[in-house]
Amino acid sequence: MKRLFDIVASLIGLIVFLPLMIVVGIIVKMTSPGPILFSQKRLTKGMREFSIYKFRSMTSNEAREKNTVQIKGSSSEITPIGKFMRKTKIDELPQFWNILIGDMSFIGPRPELPRRLKYYDERQKGIFDVRSGISSPASIVFSDEEYLMNQVENPEKFYIEQIMPYKIELNLYYIKHQSFFYDIWLIIATLLKIVNRVKNEDVVKDEELLAKREDMVAKIGVEY
Repeated sequence: MKRLFDIVASLIGLIVFLPLMIVVGIIVKMTSPGPILFSQKRLTKGMREFSIYKFRSMTSNEAREKNTVQIKGSSSEITPIGKFMRKTKIDELPQFWNILIGDMSFIGPRPELPRRLKYYDERQKGIFDVRSGISSPASIVFSDEEYLMNQVENPEKFYIEQIMPYKIELNLYYIKHQSFFYDIWLIIATLLKIVNRVKNEDVVKDEELLAKREDMVAKIGVEY
């Protein structure tokens, strides 16, 4: 049922949002040199590599690829339109194609960079039991990730040591509780989160797990 929903909904999404994607593509091309789309190798179900597509939000694909570390949302390499696209998630629209061809799902762990697989233990690799997705409980809980990154001196270290392990736990929580109707709610919650109309406890019913976020945020400015 989930795969059927992904196929039908992504096809409808490509048709409905095609005019917007054309406009966005033109704006991206006119406001900075370089290609309209950004592609990058990521991991999905079974740790299989695939090419993920986004609207380019940085000065060029080369600028993104040379950054082998996590960058701050305030980086000068992110274009003005790129900052807007990231905030509104418009840059993710080309991933409807990734969903349609089976690389991704609407809901699932965000596809990981191959270079970060070395930080995973066997239990954590359980997130690759399902297709990667555009959104998930981890994406919703960390909708302010770029803001958090701007608060630390070393965003890569902070991400690897704090955010990534916590996201993995949230992704494992999702896999344990996944259902078709939970997916539908997460799609709605993702849209509501953009306008701050949903709380983290509305998507993750585990107080202890959510409390870890406060412990993590408390380290900002102290350890990072």
